[in-house]
Amino acid sequence: MPNNYIVYHFSIVPKEPWEDILLAQLQGLPFESFESSKSALHAFIPEHLHFKDFLKEIPLFDNSKVTIEYEIETIEPINWNAKWEAEYHPILIGENCVVRANFHPSMTKQYELIINPKMSFGTGHHQTTQMMLEFVLAESIEDKIILDMGCGTGVLGILACKRGASKVFAIDNDPWCVENTKENMKLNTCQNISVHLNSSVDSCNSKYDLIFANINRNILLEQIPSYSKAMNPESILLLSGFYNKDIQVLKTLCINEGLSFIGEKKNQDWCALKFKK
Repeated sequence: MPNNYIVYHFSIVPKEPWEDILLAQLQGLPFESFESSKSALHAFIPEHLHFKDFLKEIPLFDNSKVTIEYEIETIEPINWNAKWEAEYHPILIGENCVVRANFHPSMTKQYELIINPKMSFGTGHHQTTQMMLEFVLAESIEDKIILDMGCGTGVLGILACKRGASKVFAIDNDPWCVENTKENMKLNTCQNISVHLNSSVDSCNSKYDLIFANINRNILLEQIPSYSKAMNPESILLLSGFYNKDIQVLKTLCINEGLSFIGEKKNQDWCALKFKK
């Protein structure tokens, strides 16, 4: 079953510049994502990664220039089955690609991705998934070997399959995502996707022509060296799942790992980056 999450709701007075400073310090902990609202900074971490005195080493709490208060909430994963038919609408990516559920009518596009998300991430509605889909549409995919890290619903791997990839390896550390990807493979008649329950690139022991990783800043910083080692010469790495403010640290690491920066996409506060071996 999917993991519960711990959510910290931080109230910061004054908000500027201290929210950005707190966010930078919190990124040293294993939070998976952050969300800023008018009233608070929200930080999400899987319950199994949380521990006693979790915030003990955050120095900003000792700064007399800012007041930080927080509440902690435990939440269960959203069950999309109860919500999606009312809220899940088709998403058009460019002129020739649509992401829709199986209860939506066909839109007669070149690439129709049928994605039933259930509890998995990657319906195409989030900015990061949209940017990654745009990148995949622009790439030469035919006959390539693809790795989809943190596959979620399998949407990126499914698009790669429909665009002629010879083999797609899809990896996720959440059993629900693995099962969801397998279901979506069948809905899209994609036979050449191999789905694996794992958290590292080493599980398939292969070399790749393209790697997709739409995860989050901390996991990307941890795993980029292993992505570089798994890339064939001239292969492409596509990254997303992080904020614009994280661009430089990710670019620096990729360049240090022998990758060349090719380009970027931005959508509101989110970013996607492209690198080449």
